[in-house]
Amino acid sequence: MRVKKIVTLFFVCCIVCAFQLGQQSLFRVPPQWPKPNYNFEKNPLNAKKIALGRKLFYDPLLSRDNTISCATCHNPFTAFAHVDHDLSHGIDDKIGTRNAPALMNLAWSKTFMWDGAINHLDMQALAPISNPKEMDLQMSEVVAKLQSTKKYPHLFKAAFGDSLISGEKCLKSLSQFMLTLISSNSRYDSVMRHQAVFTEQEKNGYTLFQKNCGVCHTEPLFTNLQFENNGLAVDTTLNDYGRITLTKQKDDSLKFKVPTLRNIEFTYPYMHDGRFKHLSDVLNHYTQGIVRTKTLSTQLKTPIKLSSNEKVDVITFLLTLSDRHFLFHPDYSYPK
Repeated sequence: MRVKKIVTLFFVCCIVCAFQLGQQSLFRVPPQWPKPNYNFEKNPLNAKKIALGRKLFYDPLLSRDNTISCATCHNPFTAFAHVDHDLSHGIDDKIGTRNAPALMNLAWSKTFMWDGAINHLDMQALAPISNPKEMDLQMSEVVAKLQSTKKYPHLFKAAFGDSLISGEKCLKSLSQFMLTLISSNSRYDSVMRHQAVFTEQEKNGYTLFQKNCGVCHTEPLFTNLQFENNGLAVDTTLNDYGRITLTKQKDDSLKFKVPTLRNIEFTYPYMHDGRFKHLSDVLNHYTQGIVRTKTLSTQLKTPIKLSSNEKVDVITFLLTLSDRHFLFHPDYSYPK
């Protein structure tokens, strides 16, 4: 009996180890990065679920009129951002109220959307799918559309062992694909791994960045994942006051989530409303355009001073955050 228990325990350990190795092959935390916030135990990664999520991400069936997919506003070649418009566009040429943010390194985020309206990645896709200005489809309708196709019941059966499609399965599959969107192979990362060195201009830009920008755009994610008022004047057309609309707390007035600066070269236009088209516009805002209000970020209460040459150096550094391995990764592109 004791031998039988030992053998059983051995096989259980083997299964656990195999599972952990499988998870590691599908999701690797880059060296020196913090632990992800996403709870993988509640949605263990699976290659077939990831493949299913990828197909769903690129499928316009998820919209009411079959014209808009997740990828419409989150293009892989622009770091899963949308560079054609200041604000997101949806079905029937409807225009949203905010710029479509880049999607990468989402396993480290606790909140999503510019105002943090979504607090779990498994629920994030539900917002654009159901938004009448974006995809305008209820999840029950998504399920019915997918269930009526020839391919999706087979794909769900392969991924979940059951051809019955549900909203939960859809959302978790989309999460699985989005979790794999890790950007950690830029020139900056090569320097941090001692595989390359900065030029003098990049090095100077990095020093200036750390001094003036690094608290909010914290390495290695290049965001502190917090909400800050970065001194933007309110757009009088949109009248968007940020997180306060959600929380109703006056201390959240004009606060928006700090975006990552990784791949910033490709994710223009910038800010929650896409008001700036160039990185030089962004730096000019921080040195000359800050609007001082009660909730202004502590980091911006002391004016940032940069000469024209120093601004060029900072931008030169920011370009080292471009990760072409991520942008053109075959596993992230439109599925064949």
